[in-house]
Amino acid sequence: MVVILWYNQIMKLCVFQGTFNPIHNAHTRVAEFVAAKYDFDKILFIPAFNPPHKSLNLDMSYHRLEMVKFAVKKNPKFEVSDIEFRRKGKSYTYLTIKELYKEFDIEGKINFLIGTDAFQYIEKWYETENLKNLVKFIVFVREDNFDISKYDYLKDKGYEFEFQPLSYEDISSTELRKDLKLGKSISNYVAKEVEDYIKKNGLYKN
Repeated sequence: MVVILWYNQIMKLCVFQGTFNPIHNAHTRVAEFVAAKYDFDKILFIPAFNPPHKSLNLDMSYHRLEMVKFAVKKNPKFEVSDIEFRRKGKSYTYLTIKELYKEFDIEGKINFLIGTDAFQYIEKWYETENLKNLVKFIVFVREDNFDISKYDYLKDKGYEFEFQPLSYEDISSTELRKDLKLGKSISNYVAKEVEDYIKKNGLYKN
């Protein structure tokens, strides 16, 4: 079990939930950027155990959790939570956020990092009408021509969010998995400990 060190302390918390399959340098750079810009006390990485929107091999879930631990361990503001592994079942964000409010003393709302690819479907998320009251979304924009104005109507519906441009090269976990299957090195895109873990456990060969 991952140990969280911030009990009984009011904190500005930002959640970064994802499959992290595998976690790469763009993930950690995004987290570093928002930690500095918003002065968050903690960025809480939450690997999804069983994401409702993707079909993943659950045996890989524990490997994904371990890789995230390696990727974030050097930053004192980064923490990893296994909350969705403990709960089992589908990894619905609403259920996770509700539990986090019970575990932590939160200053204001929980902030939630999300990409435009996921945010565009936010109205279809599980219990979205309740989720929108619990979090503020920080939406990272990957596309230069992305039209943020088309989401203005969501503010009228009670969603709190702001967009942030991605100011450096994005990295695709899908492409990294393809490279690994072909035997290519991904050392420029992931932490050394993550690459070593992948090699040691023979991941992404098939």
